[in-house]
Amino acid sequence: MSEPLLELKDIEAGYGRAALVLRGLSVAVHAGTVVCLVGPNGAGKSTVLKVASGLLAPRSGTIHVDGVDVTGRGPQQMLAAGLAHVLQGHSVFREMTVAENVGLGAYTIADKAAVAERVAFVQELFPVVKERWKSLAGLLSGGQQKQVEFARSLMVDPKVLLLDEPSMGLDPKTTTTVFEQVVRMREAGIAILLVEQNARRALETADVGCVLDLGRVHISGPAPQLLADPRLAELYLGGRPAVPVSPESR
Repeated sequence: MSEPLLELKDIEAGYGRAALVLRGLSVAVHAGTVVCLVGPNGAGKSTVLKVASGLLAPRSGTIHVDGVDVTGRGPQQMLAAGLAHVLQGHSVFREMTVAENVGLGAYTIADKAAVAERVAFVQELFPVVKERWKSLAGLLSGGQQKQVEFARSLMVDPKVLLLDEPSMGLDPKTTTTVFEQVVRMREAGIAILLVEQNARRALETADVGCVLDLGRVHISGPAPQLLADPRLAELYLGGRPAVPVSPESR
């Protein structure tokens, strides 16, 4: 297997003088794959993304992006290294147009031709962004605003996109739309590290699943296998496995 685009190895991290949140966590994201982190509240899922994006410095462990050690770098340096972070909730500027919101993602790019190329890319990837290009972002639905956030984050052509709870606060129909867009991004070749409270929906979308518990990866493997694991379904997914489980796999 090729070298991962993002690798967090033996990460320990916490806030201030409080106890560690992450305790020796290791996660790898390869090109063109969606890796989802699921687990109970307090397991450290969002903290993983904060460490990866430079918002929180690890106390120990290493972070590599495309083979380069970027451990300890801040948010701007992590963005320059190829990591774009879409935070929880809505972060569009409501009084600005969709075009202006998306354009903010390219503020570090001086090459106008490169910016135009990225605009064309995100407009093709997210048709609603093109359709509502001149509309105020505040007039869009929650799901549409989330697509604007995705488009803005992709303007820098990141190596890995970090998504923190993209379905937070959305109704079931809109949640389905958002996860469809995650699949579209993966199909466009974008590697994604996804944190999501809706564990079953996330695993249905992802290629690889990692179940966090007490700051460590408790279980990991191909997402379809995790969905079919009766122990995982009982402990973390709130019910029976999503697909039939053969006697040999028990």
